[in-house]
Amino acid sequence: MSKSIQELKTLTTQIRRDILRMVHAVNSGHPGGSLGCTEFFTALYGKVMNYNLPFSMEGKGEDLFFLSNGHISPVFYSTLARFGFFPVDELRTFRKLDSRLQGHPTTHEGLPGVRIASGSLGQGLSVAAGAALGKKLDGDGSLVYSLHGDGELQEGQIWEALMFAAHHKIDNLISTIDYNNRQIDGDVDDVMSLGNLHAKLDAFGWEVLEEKNGNDLEAVVAILEKAKSMTGQGKPVVVILHTEMGQGVDYMMGTHAWHGKAPSDEQLESGLKQLYLEAPSDY
Repeated sequence: MSKSIQELKTLTTQIRRDILRMVHAVNSGHPGGSLGCTEFFTALYGKVMNYNLPFSMEGKGEDLFFLSNGHISPVFYSTLARFGFFPVDELRTFRKLDSRLQGHPTTHEGLPGVRIASGSLGQGLSVAAGAALGKKLDGDGSLVYSLHGDGELQEGQIWEALMFAAHHKIDNLISTIDYNNRQIDGDVDDVMSLGNLHAKLDAFGWEVLEEKNGNDLEAVVAILEKAKSMTGQGKPVVVILHTEMGQGVDYMMGTHAWHGKAPSDEQLESGLKQLYLEAPSDY
């Protein structure tokens, strides 16, 4: 479902509008990281990943995506809806009773596009590595993608999975780390520094790519396409993607305060003005 860069840029702004409106409507959710990762999601689903609709949980013969840092569900849900996995109008049910769009993605409601329940941080890389290994064993040439928060890397299970994937030469796996250097309690460097992350991932046996402009759509497309070109060569691939939490909304940027905080009526209005579209398709 490849779209032009201009189409994706417009869609990126629309998804950011969705994020603000979803979180505001229920006074609950995680806008900061969602806004920061929007270019990643639009690039992945609009240019890079090969997937089929209607959605099949089996996923044979298509690329798979696993969201590990499940608290950024607003950007995930909006992306899935905007790319046709389920009706856009369903976004208005976000975090409401009996909704398929829970605060953290779950699977028992059967929401198309969601393959694992996530939100308990640290688990997604294990799942992605297992799925990718399964594809290799089945002779399925498709790829597996995953997304992780930088604060999530403080979980030990991540590092076990990194070792597992390298040891088993799972070279059809591309994992991306959203490196905004902020988590719920403050800056990552203050809570528990990751040190030289590039060197650590390299030492763990992964091919490591790094993109400093993670909120530049064309740069994100390019780095993910480069990652694709490095698959099948004996090593899993990881992309360190530097982003800005709250990107696109000035009062949410430069701080960790909006990790899990909803905007007021006035703040919503201000944010939507900053995310101006001539003809928005708000649900």
